[in-house]
Amino acid sequence: MKLLDKLIIRDFLKTYLFVVLMLILIVLVLDFTEKNDTYIRNNVPTNEVLQYMMNYGLYLNNLLTPITVFISVIFITSKMAGRTEIIAILSSGVSFLRMMVPFLFSALLIAVVSFLLNGWVLPVATAGVSEFKEEYLDKQYQSNQQNIHIKVASDPEVYAYISRYYTSVNTGRDFTLERIDSGRLVSKFSADRIVWDTAKNVWSARNWKLRELKEMKENWSTGDEMDTTLSITPADFDLPLNHHETLTLPELTDQIQILEERGADNISYYRIEKYVRFMSPFAAILLTFIGVIVSAKKTRGGSGFKIALGFLLAFVYIILFLLSRTFAEAGTAYPVLAVWIPNIVFGLTGLVLYKTVPR
Repeated sequence: MKLLDKLIIRDFLKTYLFVVLMLILIVLVLDFTEKNDTYIRNNVPTNEVLQYMMNYGLYLNNLLTPITVFISVIFITSKMAGRTEIIAILSSGVSFLRMMVPFLFSALLIAVVSFLLNGWVLPVATAGVSEFKEEYLDKQYQSNQQNIHIKVASDPEVYAYISRYYTSVNTGRDFTLERIDSGRLVSKFSADRIVWDTAKNVWSARNWKLRELKEMKENWSTGDEMDTTLSITPADFDLPLNHHETLTLPELTDQIQILEERGADNISYYRIEKYVRFMSPFAAILLTFIGVIVSAKKTRGGSGFKIALGFLLAFVYIILFLLSRTFAEAGTAYPVLAVWIPNIVFGLTGLVLYKTVPR
């Protein structure tokens, strides 16, 4: 069976790479056609466009992995079934589960590569795509943000607010810092402007006011300028919306630890991103398992119907994945369980379908 194992692994990986490249190239061509006028109008350098397309291709590879794996499995298995090779293999005394070993081994290789890409390569590519869009495509984007709220500490609760932040000069307008203990406002620090001092690595508050609430009285302090020791940096005010997607796995772990120490409210997005990166590689194994089962029987209609079925099931998996992630980010009590719902559902489906395979 070793020779047959090698043939199946070679055909599986070869078909998978071909399908991946074809789908990515089709999407990239459509994307380039749509944005070509914008590239010309904004005088985008050719090397920047090529770099963007390479980064976007890596992103598409991760997104299309469930589809490409499923299509590859169904194509190879249905072709073997059409030539009665599967019947011959089972008739020789080889169990169906043993026949699936080379398929599952190939899927495991894809899963390992997918995990490495998700953890270390794809975040860099995602950051590159975001930077390219901001610099060349979204010209209306301004390097400032409005109405920023950040939870600085959790015990007591400390909240920072800036009405407008200018990233180019690391300056914030209308800054307030509120300290709340047991639901009661303890102090409120406000300043017309805060500026990041690169020499001292501290924030300098300009035209500041400090209001401290005691049990029976209030204390007021004012001043023209004062250095503050906040546990936040300019990078915390200039995070993109998909910041959690642009961090490598070690960086994501460090960011989660920082946010935990602060008691930040947006930590769930980073935790869910980490759960997803460990969950998504299993999709290749599960869909391979189901794909072999679905396409192992010989049918008169050939492989066309099975490939269409593969597309449908793969899209169902992607939609289920997106829905489960949305539920997790919406504040589900068990985000880990919510993220794993697609794999659980398809895993149970595979076990049910396994009872129908030819023996």
